Amino acid sequence: MKIFKFSVLVFLCLFFACKNNKDKTVKPIEITFEKEGELYFIDKNDTIKTIAIELAKSDYEQQTGLMHRSSMEMDQGMLFMYQDERPRPTFYMKNTQIPLDLIYINAEKQIVEINKNAQPYNENPIRAEQPAQYVLEVNAGFVNQYKLSDSLSVEFKILKQ
Repeated sequence: MKIFKFSVLVFLCLFFACKNNKDKTVKPIEITFEKEGELYFIDKNDTIKTIAIELAKSDYEQQTGLMHRSSMEMDQGMLFMYQDERPRPTFYMKNTQIPLDLIYINAEKQIVEINKNAQPYNENPIRAEQPAQYVLEVNAGFVNQYKLSDSLSVEFKILKQ
């Protein structure tokens, strides 16, 4: 009889525990853009476009990048900042919902390479041959819209550390 009562008690506990969990819904995390600086595209001495940038400096920020974001404005981007200049073949689009253009920038802040239209959720590595110290991610189509090329340089101003 004791085993039966214990079994009924365990069953009731599990039943109510499971019932309470069914009423809860999981809401996705909303990640919003946080302006931490401005980046200027420069042709000779003329600024041709200015965008707001969010910075990816820590290992976690660089590994996460723009993952899990459903959108980004055309005048926004994420700037990956590294300590050294070298080839950066480790970019991929895992868990990234929006197509992106990747702009590789060397230590002298010259655009050295561009990869256009990286597709959402594609886990193949995005390779760049030229050494870069910075990589800028912007919406796909940005490079074509502003006719960006390796003849341009960039400057950026950090607003928030």
